[in-house]
Amino acid sequence: MKNQMSRNKTWLLPVLFGVCASVSLVFGYQLESADHIDLSDRRALILIPVFAVITALLVRASWNGLYRKIRKDSQNEGLAGETVYKGYNRSDYFRTWMFIAALNFIVLLGVYPGFFVYDAQTEVIEVLSRSFNTHHPLLHVMLLGGSVAFFHKVTGSYNLGIFAYILAQMLVMTWIFTYFLNFLKKHGAGKKFRTVVALFFGMFPTIVMYTLCSCKDGLFSVLLVLTVVLTIEWEELKGRGEKRRKAWQIIISAVFMMLFRHNGFYAYLVYAVIVIAAVFFGKKRDKFHRATFLIAPVIIYFIINSAIGHAFAAESGEHQEMLTVPIQQIARVYYYDSGSFSDEEKEVLHKYLSEEALSHYTPRISDILKMYFDNKAYEDDKASFWKLWLDKGMKNPISYLNGWFLTSYGYWYPGAVINVYQGNTVFTFTYTDSSYFGYEVELPGERHSFIPAIDDFYRKLSIEKFQQNIPVISLLFSPAAYFWLFIYLFLTAVVRRDMKIYPWLLVLLVWLTVLLGPTYLVRYTIYLWLCAPILVYTVLLRKHR
Repeated sequence: MKNQMSRNKTWLLPVLFGVCASVSLVFGYQLESADHIDLSDRRALILIPVFAVITALLVRASWNGLYRKIRKDSQNEGLAGETVYKGYNRSDYFRTWMFIAALNFIVLLGVYPGFFVYDAQTEVIEVLSRSFNTHHPLLHVMLLGGSVAFFHKVTGSYNLGIFAYILAQMLVMTWIFTYFLNFLKKHGAGKKFRTVVALFFGMFPTIVMYTLCSCKDGLFSVLLVLTVVLTIEWEELKGRGEKRRKAWQIIISAVFMMLFRHNGFYAYLVYAVIVIAAVFFGKKRDKFHRATFLIAPVIIYFIINSAIGHAFAAESGEHQEMLTVPIQQIARVYYYDSGSFSDEEKEVLHKYLSEEALSHYTPRISDILKMYFDNKAYEDDKASFWKLWLDKGMKNPISYLNGWFLTSYGYWYPGAVINVYQGNTVFTFTYTDSSYFGYEVELPGERHSFIPAIDDFYRKLSIEKFQQNIPVISLLFSPAAYFWLFIYLFLTAVVRRDMKIYPWLLVLLVWLTVLLGPTYLVRYTIYLWLCAPILVYTVLLRKHR
């Protein structure tokens, strides 16, 4: 039998998955309810092994079931012969694309001019004032700010500029969604499954929110998954000419992916190093070709990003994004136990963070502390900051762990309610029950809904927590639930020895970067929603030949 799953005699992976998932559930519950982990909680210490055993047994049972399915598929293939599947023809591709786009367009009319939020005003101001910095990816700043500025100059309306940009983004993203469906069709997905996936891409609120949102996360996510899918297709091709054309598609997708988010570059760089090392120390063919299309995106990204930065005289020098976790950790220790700091230590700390800044410490988000952080002081004396951070960490390891976990546990605890902005007043409302999505239209835009019922529905999903409180349904909206699904499917493919699983490592590396970010928000992990139907089908549902 070709590419079949072996009967894995070891319990290592199921047990490892069970322990990690169990620890995440128990610690996540403590963080959600008490703002800290409690290692002295006896009930927690009992629940961790219990949950771990149950989870490990379920995982192992599911893998045994998949093994039996593979055997049956292989026997049937031997009787019937190998089936060759084709993708969409041009007209079917266009109709599918327009179907998904139409579903999104209806929502766009309901939330006209679209969701203009998450630093949107800041990016437009950069363009209008001709004052640029590298905090936000410059390509996105120019596309968004340029669209708004152009349409305002021509028509006098900021809303038309916002609408035009989001409409264009929607068409690009829905075209790529259709490409994913085409990929599934070429791998044997039936019409019913593809219809469900098309409706998922076109109607599931979390996906629609970011398809119609001006922030960079939607485009970044869809390009990230596209890069993975293109790489899998490259692995399946045999002709050199076809492989060369596919390699160029991978390069273009990877470059644009990195240009839309800085952490995409860091993740891709690590991914390229790992894959190149594995290729050159392994028995893979096409080593030079593979290394070329892995390295080329990094080089092209550097050239384009540097050229844009130079052309617009963009300022750099901000360090707080890279220092989010250390800043939050040391601020937590000071906030709860400032008396443990000597006068000398306080003097050092206040060079970087003032007393006022430290008074604004909030457990689940570090944005305010980042705003106060003195970059000039850090550039002049990095050593003192790191020495103080290390000294306090050695004395307060659990506090440091809490400081980090509280800004990231929403990514790995499915029961977390996304409400990190609670109490923050923005342009049109104050966050109270939930900050699942930004929803609003920042100035200079203004909401003018053509379908108020849709507008009300998305407002409710965004800033109320009703969907996050419904058992089972809440998991469909949880970034952590999709993460654990991703890990389960990834490990399942590893166990069945599917060598085409390695491109998904890029998604995992991107996810790891968000653990070092300022807070947990859906926007940073929307790619997990896009991965789900592709992985579910290719790992669990398709016939395994």
